Amino acid sequence: MHIVCLDLEGVLVPEVWINFAEKTGIEALRLTTRDIPDYDQLMRGRLRILAEHKLGLREIQEVISSMEPLEGALDFLRQLRHDFQVIIVSDTFYEFGMPLMKKLGLPTLFCHSLKVGSDGLIQDYVLRQSDPKRHAVVALKSLNFRVIAAGDSFNDTSMLGAADAGFFFRAPANVVQQFPQFPLTNTYSELDTQIRAARSNFEL
Repeated sequence: MHIVCLDLEGVLVPEVWINFAEKTGIEALRLTTRDIPDYDQLMRGRLRILAEHKLGLREIQEVISSMEPLEGALDFLRQLRHDFQVIIVSDTFYEFGMPLMKKLGLPTLFCHSLKVGSDGLIQDYVLRQSDPKRHAVVALKSLNFRVIAAGDSFNDTSMLGAADAGFFFRAPANVVQQFPQFPLTNTYSELDTQIRAARSNFEL
């Protein structure tokens, strides 16, 4: 049996923090894991900015409610789920991700969670575990699944490396240059072709 693990933001939906930055006009919130590989550093910076501006979960969820899947993502995911088990493995949070899952047909989502105060302000974040994307792949492989993975950022590279086959999707040049071992795809058709070719190679 084959399982496909996909990153969420940048692969199936737009980046939540970039959309929130555009809504609020706070440029520093545009930074993502494409820019800062250290996830804790990135999130601590985001939480500081939110606290300074007294912005909470409600404001972020309002932006998320207006977001739609990337063009072609829903058809790609629908066809992929017809032929593969698919798990979305993301460094987002359930408080952000579940509204987006509804728009994607409710695939399984592995991600993190938030600590939110009674005032609606985000106090902290809780990792499901350290390096969760890689651990998810390792756990699936321990159950004798063949795993194919795709992502677009620094925080996806350990997942891609642990998978039986890993691909970049629309990754920026700075990420691709540091990890040239992962083939780059730029369209859903290209990614679909690579995923199916990987499965065929497994069966040889």
